[in-house]
Amino acid sequence: MTAESGYSILVVTGASGAGKTTLVQALADRRLPGVHCYFFDSIGVPSVERMIAEFGSPEAWQTAMTGDWVRRLAANPDRARLAVLDGQVRPSAVRAAFLEHRVARGEILLLDCSHEVRDARLRQQRQQPELASRNMTAWAAYLRGQADALGLPILDTTHLNIAEASDRLVQHIQGVE
Repeated sequence: MTAESGYSILVVTGASGAGKTTLVQALADRRLPGVHCYFFDSIGVPSVERMIAEFGSPEAWQTAMTGDWVRRLAANPDRARLAVLDGQVRPSAVRAAFLEHRVARGEILLLDCSHEVRDARLRQQRQQPELASRNMTAWAAYLRGQADALGLPILDTTHLNIAEASDRLVQHIQGVE
């Protein structure tokens, strides 16, 4: 890693509706010294057709963009102690990017919740019923399976309100820094 040795990167992943963006935004709002938050989708998400035309598949686009994010964060442009990236990304792609960009202190945290809670959040709170689909349920199960297989920490937001989940995220990052 090109940044100072005490620098860490935490990638917060999970399916839509698990609470990633909400919690990382709540973390950013706390303005903790040395903690900088980033949002994967801030780079823009092209259409599936464009992902296929330019990268061969949506998965290949996601992997390439994950690598770009990790490369940028590994350079530590903001001189942070901890960079927290919110992104709906495969843990295996993050780990590969950590290796490629020599990130010595990188961690992945999965945010997860029950299908029923995710479905309600997507349909009611976010007003995005199209995301409350079998594909999203399968994606959530895939991410949980990767987290289990890789021994990643999991923050289950099923029974937590935003303040409680935000507090748990802060407790987690205090162990990462």
